[in-house]
Amino acid sequence: MSMGVGGGEARNKLQSDINVTPLVDVCLVLLIIFMVVTPLLQNGISVQLPETVNPDKKPEGEKQKVVTVNYATPPAYFLSGNQPMGKVEFQKALEEMYQRAPQTDLVIKADQRLKYGEVKEVMRITKDAGFQNVGLIAQKKPQGMAAAGAPGAAAPSSK
Repeated sequence: MSMGVGGGEARNKLQSDINVTPLVDVCLVLLIIFMVVTPLLQNGISVQLPETVNPDKKPEGEKQKVVTVNYATPPAYFLSGNQPMGKVEFQKALEEMYQRAPQTDLVIKADQRLKYGEVKEVMRITKDAGFQNVGLIAQKKPQGMAAAGAPGAAAPSSK
């Protein structure tokens, strides 16, 4: 019994099979890169945003700052960083920010589990500091939920 490495006609034929191993390797490397980088792209403190059917989209600009209020007792305030502040520190930081840049627009990123009065208090503090353009950040409600569970949605009548 003799074994040959390749002979005669087999040598001259082209191989038409595609080697997918390098393709799979590259895809796995890209997947790993995206899995590592994606959490880093989220800016600021993670909160559960309130949902609305049709949130207004305003362009983010250089003069826009984000105020984050997370769900805690008492709520912690974050202003352009990851250091939590108390209410008094937060008021002073906003007043200093307004003195440096009065044209700054503020957006409030508040956790949906907060009580309405706590978010209203944050808005009052920003207005007292002097800021005129203050908004709220919300996320779009999923399509299935918008039609079925929207408050104020008219129920079909049966006549």
